[in-house]
Amino acid sequence: MLAPPLVFLCLLQTPAPPRPVFIEDLTTTEVREAIAGGATTALVYAGSTEQNGPHLVIGKHLLIARWVAERVARELGNALVYPVIPFAPTGDAERRTGHMAYPGSVSLAPATFAAVVHDVARSAIAAGFKYVALLGDHGDGQDDLARVARQLDAVWRPRGVRVLYIGDAYSVERARAARYLAQHHLPPDRHAGLDATSELLAIDSARAVRGERIPDAAGVPGVDGDPRGASAELGRMFLQWKVDAAVAEIRRLLPPPR
Repeated sequence: MLAPPLVFLCLLQTPAPPRPVFIEDLTTTEVREAIAGGATTALVYAGSTEQNGPHLVIGKHLLIARWVAERVARELGNALVYPVIPFAPTGDAERRTGHMAYPGSVSLAPATFAAVVHDVARSAIAAGFKYVALLGDHGDGQDDLARVARQLDAVWRPRGVRVLYIGDAYSVERARAARYLAQHHLPPDRHAGLDATSELLAIDSARAVRGERIPDAAGVPGVDGDPRGASAELGRMFLQWKVDAAVAEIRRLLPPPR
């Protein structure tokens, strides 16, 4: 049994848990105090709820977006994260095109998606954030995010508030990953292939990946790529590229924190 002085010393050396950066984990008073204390930036990240073959969960984009958003917020040091938007355009529900040909997928019309993003961003402005960054982990909807950012920024920039589309987290990582796969003679990844599978292996392999289905997932309906060869090590690299690209673009476009 530890002596009391040693117990006290251990308690003193226990690191404090990191402060929450997701607003759903804070009270309204804590959000207000964080903004007053310098949390000037709100991150609004859009994911998607869509099929990802037999080996990856439908919430792939939600897991990735939440993981990346937290790291971006902590690296910036002056940002809070709004709840990840779970839906995006994924196909036509009536004609069952795109991902909507598969059960479990959810699709918003582009106009609906844009309206949701607009209202979430507007809510962040109402809360008192000076800067709102719009990001997306799903390919469809990137143009909508950019358009909403332009529209809101035109209205709010004269009032000292910026709304910006941060597209590098998606486009830069995709380009870097494509080059890496080609240089290492690995198959290209378009959907649910090596890139995405590696990222989910790094984030939560037990819950998000059906490892026993990976060997048979290449080329099956719903998979455009080959997930064989995926690894958590590759996933950590790809995810960090997303974080680095987002942080660099935000810092390039917004003034540094005071």
